[in-house]
Amino acid sequence: MPPAYDLLVIGDANPDVIVGPLAEPLAFGQREQLADSGMLTLGGSAAIMACGAARLGLTVAFAGRVGDDDAGRYVRDELTAHGVDTRALTLDPARPTPLTVVLTRGEDRAILTSPGTLTATSGRDVPHDLLTRSRHVHAASFFLQPCLAEDLPGLFATARAHGATTSLDTQDDPSGAWDPAALHPVLAGTDILLPNALEAHHLAGPGGGTPELAATILAARVPLVVVKNGADGALCHDGRGLSTTPALTLTPHDTVDTVGAGDSFDAGFVAATLHGHPAHHALPFAAVCGALSTRAHGGTRAQPTWDEALAHTTLSGAPTS
Repeated sequence: MPPAYDLLVIGDANPDVIVGPLAEPLAFGQREQLADSGMLTLGGSAAIMACGAARLGLTVAFAGRVGDDDAGRYVRDELTAHGVDTRALTLDPARPTPLTVVLTRGEDRAILTSPGTLTATSGRDVPHDLLTRSRHVHAASFFLQPCLAEDLPGLFATARAHGATTSLDTQDDPSGAWDPAALHPVLAGTDILLPNALEAHHLAGPGGGTPELAATILAARVPLVVVKNGADGALCHDGRGLSTTPALTLTPHDTVDTVGAGDSFDAGFVAATLHGHPAHHALPFAAVCGALSTRAHGGTRAQPTWDEALAHTTLSGAPTS
């Protein structure tokens, strides 16, 4: 039976309230502070990645859990509007939808999340037929979803047994533990690991002091490691050699909001690989997708189409040793 979807995305979806930029540090003591802008938009690393992949032309299904409340229905409707199949998005009657507040200041941001249904999201929310009929399975926000984290090795194993490839973007670990015992089983079933530079440093452990060193260490555990490094571009390591790409430079006027840029990068990298491009060609394309997504507030509003991203790269380049 042929695959029903190019991509199945598993993980977090929630409304984001984005406020900023703050002109000074956040103040307590019942002080009122003003920011230039604020908006409500679709958030969650997995949800933003799914929307980016759909925008690039992939057929995308999403599996996860939100509350049976106004926020959950907002998430479902936004995903659907972006072309993502949400039939496997569970509406939980007992728990609220996660909520995230993002406070921006310059190029930095603080992220506050109320987990809601994230603590209950598990492998039971992922239909077997989606695992067995998708070309690629991507999971995000590993540390925010403890039940899903435990089930993810089995989910990846099922997907791979039916011919799919897999990818993981762990995102940050709020506990700061970066537990190797929890990570080892899922990394053993991951084809592409997609951390940012700081996450790669924590995942690699001692010796991963630079993105290049972290990627080299992690490439001994995962077939392909792709590290996002902000304004310094990105790099990948396949266990044999390192490839790098610079970031796409936009004017300060064009760069509005970096929220979700890494998730749009993930979407670009997976889309390019599913189109048959090798990693060192997919890397600059992904960097373009991440950069172009910063042209508007929120993680999804400026995500590029395939042709828009392609206009900034030829999907070519040579790996470096």
